[in-house]
Amino acid sequence: MVESMAHLQEEKLRLQQELLALQEKLSARENEEIAVSVQLQGQVANLKANLLDQAEEISRLRSELGGTDLEKHRDLLAAENERLRQEMKACEGELRALRQQQQQAPCLACEHVQENGRLQERLAQLQREVEEARAKLSELDLEVQQKTNRLAEVELRLKDSLAEKAEEEERLSRRLRDSQETIASLKSQPQQIKYIIKTVEVESSKAKQALCESQSRNQYLQEQVGMQRQVLKEMEQQLQSSQKTAAQLRAQIMMYEAELERAHGQMLEEMQAMEDEKNRAIEEAFSRAQVEMKAVHENLAGVRTNLLTLQPALRTLTNDYNSLKRQVRDFPLLLQETLRSARLEIGQAIEEVNSTNRELLRKYRRELQLRKKCHNELVRLKGNIRVFGRVRPITKEDGEGAEATNAVTFDPDDDAVLHLMHKGKQVSFELDKVFPPQATQEDVFQEVQALVTSCIDGYNVCIFAYGQTGAGKTYTMEGTSANPGINQRALQLLFAEVRGKAADWDYGITVSVAEIYNEALRDLLGKEPQEKLEIKLCPDGSGQLYVPGLTEFRVQSVEDINKVFEFGHVNRATECTNLNEHSSRSHALLIVTVRGLDRSTGLRTTGKLNLVDLAGSERVGRSGAEGSRLREAQYINKSLSALGDVIYALRSRQGHVPFRNSKLTYLLQDSLSGDSKTLMMVQVSPAEKNSSETLCSLKFAERVRSVELGPVSRKAELASWPSQEQLEVTAPPGALPG
Repeated sequence: MVESMAHLQEEKLRLQQELLALQEKLSARENEEIAVSVQLQGQVANLKANLLDQAEEISRLRSELGGTDLEKHRDLLAAENERLRQEMKACEGELRALRQQQQQAPCLACEHVQENGRLQERLAQLQREVEEARAKLSELDLEVQQKTNRLAEVELRLKDSLAEKAEEEERLSRRLRDSQETIASLKSQPQQIKYIIKTVEVESSKAKQALCESQSRNQYLQEQVGMQRQVLKEMEQQLQSSQKTAAQLRAQIMMYEAELERAHGQMLEEMQAMEDEKNRAIEEAFSRAQVEMKAVHENLAGVRTNLLTLQPALRTLTNDYNSLKRQVRDFPLLLQETLRSARLEIGQAIEEVNSTNRELLRKYRRELQLRKKCHNELVRLKGNIRVFGRVRPITKEDGEGAEATNAVTFDPDDDAVLHLMHKGKQVSFELDKVFPPQATQEDVFQEVQALVTSCIDGYNVCIFAYGQTGAGKTYTMEGTSANPGINQRALQLLFAEVRGKAADWDYGITVSVAEIYNEALRDLLGKEPQEKLEIKLCPDGSGQLYVPGLTEFRVQSVEDINKVFEFGHVNRATECTNLNEHSSRSHALLIVTVRGLDRSTGLRTTGKLNLVDLAGSERVGRSGAEGSRLREAQYINKSLSALGDVIYALRSRQGHVPFRNSKLTYLLQDSLSGDSKTLMMVQVSPAEKNSSETLCSLKFAERVRSVELGPVSRKAELASWPSQEQLEVTAPPGALPG
């Protein structure tokens, strides 16, 4: 019972506080309305001051421009200003009446204050427009005054000119009369004064000339008078246009007066609406207070009724509280047991997920290898050019700092993908195989040895290295004496394969070494390395190419190979550039021909292995090439550009492929036209400063990879050795040079 009474007391206090807040809100609204009234009064005073200033301005203008044609317009404006002043007095009276009404019954609706603000803004806008009209009128008055002054000056100058003209004419007339009188008096005198008469006649002619000059000057002054009259006419026209403008301004002022009258009517209507709204708000607040008081009484009766039913509920709540207290006491033990079991279940689930992930990763890698194997087989069947990429390590020639940072990264799950960071963006490339910098010469040759051995079976094979200067092409193809490259390893593999088949087959291996230097094909094993050779088609109609005069040596051991390489390397053109200390200035070709005879079946096979070390592509500005080096670079870039054109034509399946645009592409025609297995080893530099060249090389590699040459064919026959041997071997195989 005591709690119920306390609750009723609190409810009563809350209602009293709400009534006090409502009274404070009403007082605040009354203060806001008083402030708005004061603001309106200030604006009315400002408007009155503006009207007084306008009246003074009109009086000043009348005093300065009295007697002009615009005086009537100024008088009209003064009358209009007086009428506006009377209307402002009426507005002040209405404002005082409105203030008295507000003091008697203050308004509670704050929305009317906003409406008053809008009306005040409209009134201020009308005042600004009146000010603009007054400014325009002042400008017109000033312009009229200036034109009037100019007209007066022109009239004064005209009067002065006329006066000067009259004086000059009078002076000349007097001189003419004097001269005529003198002539007449002299003629009446005797013959002895004849000389004097002639002198006077001469003077009279001078007077006539002065009279002509005066007449011409008079004519000039008349023209000036005509021009001044024209100017006066133009000024009168401008004055008329000024009068029209003043009429337009009067029309605008009349429109502004209509706006003021309409605003005044709207203000009266809004004031009446504010009064009605105020009365309605008071009635609503009173009725709402009555309803709330009635609700309070009803709540009090409900509380008294509920108080009788609270005691059983209180007993029930007490029992529930004691039960919950016992459960809270036992909750920590239950929570620990639950957490322990949850940890065990989560650990088991994590272990199962980890094992599942390991199994999925193992299956993914197995499927990845299977997919790569299937892809390689598909590429082989379609006859695509296979493309391997090799990234050389960072060397001291790359320098230090930001330019020598590594810009190439590799995919840990796919050895056919590499990523290049170029200008802050990562670009990804997918090739058939990618060799990182730590890959050895054995790793590289292990991937290409299957192609090398296929030439023993009668297939044509072409392996060529492509890339910028200093990317490691010569190292990959030739290597060093301690760590040989693809060339020497390929011949060693061929010797091993030949020895393995010696029981059934007879094989002969011959080697030719040539280079393309400045678009000239040269034999590096010949007696005259500087002699230029030509590429021709075989006359047997097979469509194969051969080089008449190209020296061919028979090799049978590793020592023979070393002698051939040493002799050919001495004659090859190399030079130092800014990009590479020993830059290859020509395209080097190692042509290995393997001819076999199956003694049991009489089957003859002919396979050719072309190992090409292309000259490095370079930008002339970076390589620092000059003179003959510049000409070499131009020929190199031209031949590589021709190779790009051939690749584009093959990729887009064009009817004409421009093999003949360069000696390089013409010599590689049988390796790029679908009759051989072709592999391109693209060499790239990982240094940041070479990222642009690396990007170009990798893009070219992707285009080469998409070229389909068609299924390769095997060169085998059951007949005797073809006459092609005599065509290809101009010098019979013999002893090695040196």
